[in-house]
Amino acid sequence: IEFIRSYYYNKLELTRFSSSVGKFVGFTEYGVKNAANWNNDASLLSATKAQKEVYCLNNIQIKYDNA
Repeated sequence: IEFIRSYYYNKLELTRFSSSVGKFVGFTEYGVKNAANWNNDASLLSATKAQKEVYCLNNIQIKYDNA
């Protein structure tokens, strides 16, 4: 299971957090700057990493039970 949070503007992906990578990755100049700032914020990084458990792991059994 992988948690991905992407940030877009005008259909262009600027930044993405992937739980398998464990940090934010920027795809544009603006996105790289945001990713660097967000990766330096330990509380934001740990909160985003915890979202995998909040969204994915709590709901995966519901998905398989209804499939």
